[in-house]
Amino acid sequence: MKLPQKFIDKMEALLGEEYEDFIGSYDTNPYHGLRVNRLKLDVEEFKRISPFKLQSIPWTKDGFYYQPESDQAIAPGKHPYYHAGLYYIQEPSAMAPAAIIDAKPGEKILDLCAAPGGKSIQIAAGLNGRGILVANDINSNRVKALVKNIELYGVKNAVVTNETPQHLAEKFEGYFDKILVDAPCSGEGMMRKDENAAKSWEKFNIESCSTMQRDILKYVDRMLKPGGILCYSTCTFSPEENEGTMTWFLENNPYYEVIEIQKVGGMSSGNPQWIKGNNELTHSVRFWPHKIKGEGHYVALLRKKDGMNSHATKYINQPVEKQSETLWEEFETDNINETLKGTIQVYGHNLCLIPDELPDIKGLNVIRTGLQLGSIEKKRFKPSQALVMALPIHQFKDVLNLDIGAQEVIRYLKGETLMLSGEKGWRVVGVGGYPIGWGKQIDGILKNGYPKAWRKMK
Repeated sequence: MKLPQKFIDKMEALLGEEYEDFIGSYDTNPYHGLRVNRLKLDVEEFKRISPFKLQSIPWTKDGFYYQPESDQAIAPGKHPYYHAGLYYIQEPSAMAPAAIIDAKPGEKILDLCAAPGGKSIQIAAGLNGRGILVANDINSNRVKALVKNIELYGVKNAVVTNETPQHLAEKFEGYFDKILVDAPCSGEGMMRKDENAAKSWEKFNIESCSTMQRDILKYVDRMLKPGGILCYSTCTFSPEENEGTMTWFLENNPYYEVIEIQKVGGMSSGNPQWIKGNNELTHSVRFWPHKIKGEGHYVALLRKKDGMNSHATKYINQPVEKQSETLWEEFETDNINETLKGTIQVYGHNLCLIPDELPDIKGLNVIRTGLQLGSIEKKRFKPSQALVMALPIHQFKDVLNLDIGAQEVIRYLKGETLMLSGEKGWRVVGVGGYPIGWGKQIDGILKNGYPKAWRKMK
């Protein structure tokens, strides 16, 4: 791999006698990881049904290394279990920030730079359907991938926004228990995994990245409760963007303390001495590719000792239009075994089950609120893909559960109509006991309800 000479010179100056081991890591293959979606099944169950050779990743309880695609009968990204949302494919080091923030049921958590959503769904698994996750990204194109992953992995209690930190702070003052800032950065840690990161490194000026990170962090304190936790992470080696950015934050917010992160799996301490930074940042951690099985990352964990109390106002429910509510209730009675609990809200033609204790978010660019149940089209209720992915298969009344190796699985994921008999109406299609989408039974055919944008099977 051709690395930029300026990058090589910089790393040699920083690492000294460790440099040879560091640069030698670029001649080795990157590691491949997947993380079990604990909203759908527990880790032991996944290990029982997994078709892949797995090895535990030490810094997260639900992550595993797997062998490269050439060693698998089918690539993990094409396996039906992937389309059932049972696991998320993720670079191993990237699993650390959300594991370190350690989401608990009932907490209110903000993932401020969330797209494409891997860390968001990891946080959602920790919340286990209780509390609120706000998953935000300022990039409107990247938000599309974030929404898909929130839906694919069955997250019910998330609000997806496409906003600036400043606008979020106006609505969520003193609201969150925890905030994750996986900040945009120069991406030095991804050069082994992604050749484009090496090619474009000089375009991502470290100074401009540091400025961007500080602009994001300016609004974090306003949104975090006293006693709350801030987790800051990057995928770069740059001291200016890591210990430097955190030193700037601590200077401007002196009522924060750095929490020591337990070092496992070859993690190293932060290096504030490289930029004459805050000495407490030795409690932060670095992931070096010559010391751990993964790519380069940095993670710092801070606790807010003092500050403003919450002034966030609770969500004011608007009455649901009666016809819409009736259509949903009829669908629910006919198709779902258990009545879903929660508050239903109508957004245009869409019905959503919104999380409790959500503040007034009117005025924000909200892409999704809670669980989208479906939409009203021509005075009929049409269920959403999000609904079928959010519930276990036993909650549905009419189910076509296919064997994992059945040809109908591939045909369904391609978007094809299936020639099958059954009772007229909506039908859940599952694979191996896990839902993957809707179909609509009409006479001897099952019309395919799998989203067109998701049909990627060849």
